[in-house]
Amino acid sequence: MTARRTFSRVAIGGIGVEIPPASISNEELVDTYNTWVEAENAKRAMRGEEPLPRSDADFIVQASGIRRRHVYEREGILDPNRMAPHIPARGDDELSVMAEFGLKAAQKALAHAEVSPGDVDLVICSAAHHQRPYPAVGIEIQQALGTQGAAFDMGLGCSSALAGLHVATNLVRTGAHRRVLVITPELITGLLNFRDRQTHFIFGDASVAVLVEGMEEGEERPGRFEIVDTRSWTQFSNNIRTNFGFLARLSQDNPSVLEMEGNMIKQVGNKVFKEVTVAGHQFIVDFLAEHGHTPRTIRRFWLHQANARMNAMILKLAFGKEVGQDRAPTVLERLGNTAAAGAIVALKENHEDMHAGDFGLLCAFGAGYSIGGALLRMM
Repeated sequence: MTARRTFSRVAIGGIGVEIPPASISNEELVDTYNTWVEAENAKRAMRGEEPLPRSDADFIVQASGIRRRHVYEREGILDPNRMAPHIPARGDDELSVMAEFGLKAAQKALAHAEVSPGDVDLVICSAAHHQRPYPAVGIEIQQALGTQGAAFDMGLGCSSALAGLHVATNLVRTGAHRRVLVITPELITGLLNFRDRQTHFIFGDASVAVLVEGMEEGEERPGRFEIVDTRSWTQFSNNIRTNFGFLARLSQDNPSVLEMEGNMIKQVGNKVFKEVTVAGHQFIVDFLAEHGHTPRTIRRFWLHQANARMNAMILKLAFGKEVGQDRAPTVLERLGNTAAAGAIVALKENHEDMHAGDFGLLCAFGAGYSIGGALLRMM
């Protein structure tokens, strides 16, 4: 029996990002929402009910920093009578939508790493939302990609990519696997309630993948990142929640039809902002201190791309002053909140100017509450 080979050093060998070409501006989204509100308020007036407030494109920018978002499917979202993407069903013998989206990012990650699919021995599909419980989407991607070994699905809200990176890094360190592909296909507009004023503007779709692999002793890979350490933290909260699941239909009069109202994404925005800002700041400071770092010794922060004001506040608490885009770049202005994919997109687009020995911190926050972090060193 061959002894298990452990790896004291682990690297990100490749990163892949797939952004769907279709996009929607704040103005388009708001026009559709307000058209629906006018029709709904006419009905409410006849019933003597309070009217719904309108949405506003400028307020969206002020509150979140988001100006537009890319979506997997634009058709249907801007129809006031539908307000949901129209994605036709596929047969069981066809590649599923989520697997196809993840496959595109996975192929890019392997090309970036210059690694063939046959050299990957584990696939983890880690995303905030999954198209189905089983067969695992990760196994479907494994088959389509042609990788070896095994695959499974996991999720931890918007911290899913970092949670997957945490699991993959430690599996490689123990020698359980040599190369692990963490794939995060976020089709979050599929579960977004575009008739909810608090959340209708927040999310966009994106798919990312990261190849985690063990390194030989003394090996350096210029332009790649060594994963110094990873960390996860959770604390239960209902302030970001979805009740979509197989039990949801059983409380309804007609269990053959699932009424989606109340089962889609909802959040208490002001509480999330306050509580996650405090928790995120403390997580970052404590995690860095474990490795002899302070925020000032970190060249770049790739934070969860949910809210520009939240990220700015977390970093102001950490640094004692405001920091700009060079230190903590954002991509949410044009992509919106792409759930667990956002921090990886920011990393992919903002690292090539870094020098050997520079440190960076990946950090994402999400429902749970959950926080995931990865301390990286440029080789």
